Amino acid sequence: MSPKISLDQWAAVVSVVESGSYAKAGERLHKTQSTLSYSVQKLERVLKVKVFEIKGRRAVLTEAGKLLYLRGKSLVEEASRLERAAAALTAGWEPELRLAVEITFPTWLLLQCLTKFGAERPEARIELYETVLGGTAEMLLEGKVNLAIGPVVPQGFTGEPVAHLRFVLAAHPDHPLHRLNRTLTLADLKAHRHLVIRETGSKRAAATSVIANQRWTVSNKATSIRAASLGLGYSWFPEESIREEIESGKLKPLPLRDGAERFGSLYLIFADRDAAGPGARRLAEIIRDQCRDQGLMPDAGASR
Repeated sequence: MSPKISLDQWAAVVSVVESGSYAKAGERLHKTQSTLSYSVQKLERVLKVKVFEIKGRRAVLTEAGKLLYLRGKSLVEEASRLERAAAALTAGWEPELRLAVEITFPTWLLLQCLTKFGAERPEARIELYETVLGGTAEMLLEGKVNLAIGPVVPQGFTGEPVAHLRFVLAAHPDHPLHRLNRTLTLADLKAHRHLVIRETGSKRAAATSVIANQRWTVSNKATSIRAASLGLGYSWFPEESIREEIESGKLKPLPLRDGAERFGSLYLIFADRDAAGPGARRLAEIIRDQCRDQGLMPDAGASR
């Protein structure tokens, strides 16, 4: 069934409402006041509903008109988005980007990057996979993503370092390990619950460093941080990911005698750098810039 109302007619209604008058709406759409008035009147006749009523010198929406305005506005906006998407496709911009990101990459920073990209390309869809260890490489090897941030550059790919992270062993300030009031040994850790995040790859990339007899394995970084903040265990966390928890006193680094801190690098990896579209290249540029601004970029010359 073909629509009885044209997009121009819906645009006329929206413009009259948002401009406040037929005259101003005409200036906005570069049409005469009489042309807009005729479009709206024709819409009212076809739909058998009154959209506006005149109060003084102003055209005011009726109750039915309020509903039609909201629906019409959605139609006009969707048409604009469709046109932008078509223009982007013509220019070679990808309609969708698939991104795999190792969970040790700070979530707040990732969202900053996506927000900046989304402001520039609101019509682009983002498919985000939050991965752990071998899961990142697996997504690349299976061709499921355009771009990845991971701790290992798989064979056959090239990557550039974008973040050098410090990891700290942390638990709630009232955790029994903190109440020992001394430096801790591996034997101390073994007697308490270790919080672990499950690897997302189908094959385990490497043996875990878990030595505790008690272990809770979860699937989400936020769950691990929350559990530790409630005093339910300890874990190794990227310092940037628990900045707020440390500042608020929900978590406190454990005084481990040996190896109290660890470091790791994350690499930005294209699935196919030569075939990468402008969207993937722009998002990669934003990630580099944001990591550099936050002081996470390692020394130059460390690419693999």
